[in-house]
Amino acid sequence: MKVGVPKEIKNNEYRVGMIPASVHEVCGHGHEVFVQEGAGTAIGFSDEDYRQAGARLVATAEEVFEQAELIVKVKEPQAGERTLLRPEHTLFTYLHLAPDQAQTEDLVKSGATCIAYETVTDHAGRLPLLAPMSEVAGRMSIQAGAHCLEKYLGGRGVLLGGVPGVSPARVTIIGGGVVGQNAAAMAVGLGAHVTVVDRSMEVLRHLDHRFGNQISTLFSTAHTLDQAVIESDLVIGGVLIPGASAPKLITRDMVRRMPEGSVIVDVAIDQGGCAETSKPTTHDNPTYVVDGVVHYCVANMPGAVARTSTLALNNVTLPFIAALANKGPRQALRDDPHLLAGLNVMAGKVTYREVAEATGYDYTNPETLLGT
Repeated sequence: MKVGVPKEIKNNEYRVGMIPASVHEVCGHGHEVFVQEGAGTAIGFSDEDYRQAGARLVATAEEVFEQAELIVKVKEPQAGERTLLRPEHTLFTYLHLAPDQAQTEDLVKSGATCIAYETVTDHAGRLPLLAPMSEVAGRMSIQAGAHCLEKYLGGRGVLLGGVPGVSPARVTIIGGGVVGQNAAAMAVGLGAHVTVVDRSMEVLRHLDHRFGNQISTLFSTAHTLDQAVIESDLVIGGVLIPGASAPKLITRDMVRRMPEGSVIVDVAIDQGGCAETSKPTTHDNPTYVVDGVVHYCVANMPGAVARTSTLALNNVTLPFIAALANKGPRQALRDDPHLLAGLNVMAGKVTYREVAEATGYDYTNPETLLGT
């Protein structure tokens, strides 16, 4: 199998699909790996590191796509990259297609096999390739939110943990999954007053067991969510419906009633965001203000800590990359129902139901395309 690793080109995106250790592992199975020059240099992986690992260095993304059968990336292919995709390609990366009509259309037209990290499952129904980036984003959300609360950035001028004699900031975390748990851990560590809102009693019991009286938990209803949001200094949006657009749980009316200078960090922005006032931003220009509320909606938050994120991502993607290369994509998908859950587009068809519903395409059962 010929495996390709292009340099990421999304705004301020320094992660890389395969680190030298991953390349060495795949080359050890007899495969060829083509890496674009400079793909990992920003985070300490030199071209020479890749050569020593067995990679073949090429100058451009066009050469990577021309040579490779399996394309391994981090972020969704940008418009220029999508023109390079062919029916014989298998693309393995984060896609987040539900809120991205243009990307969905281009991937369908390409005829390529497109497997999304964020919908690959495990035996317990979890999302193992999304989890490490959710861990990073959850922890970063508190870091970013605390920064945005500083007055010169438009915030309330509130220190997250307070000081003796002064109350700490009130932090509400919507969603108690991987993002929410990691955000809670960071917020508790900084001394904030933390409330987590979720609609699953199982999740709330787990949080109570883990954090005890360090946090408050609330069952999510329209009333409890409204009250928690409008009383907060910092709101973290960490809701997820796998493969689907995020529900708009924070309404414009809630935003209008939040305190002047409060902050929303919408970690769900990759899936369209969970606030009606959210729109994607970049690390170059991460925030904007609506009704006096600072919004931080960077769509590739983990890219800011790109080395940590890349190492964490490669830890979980490598076994799947090896399986795709060793068996070939079709057989690997047939053999592993968890990898098959990651298949979003194949042969011009949308093969993930929630993506089809969100983008207006007919859903095609992937097993019919694979002949299983």
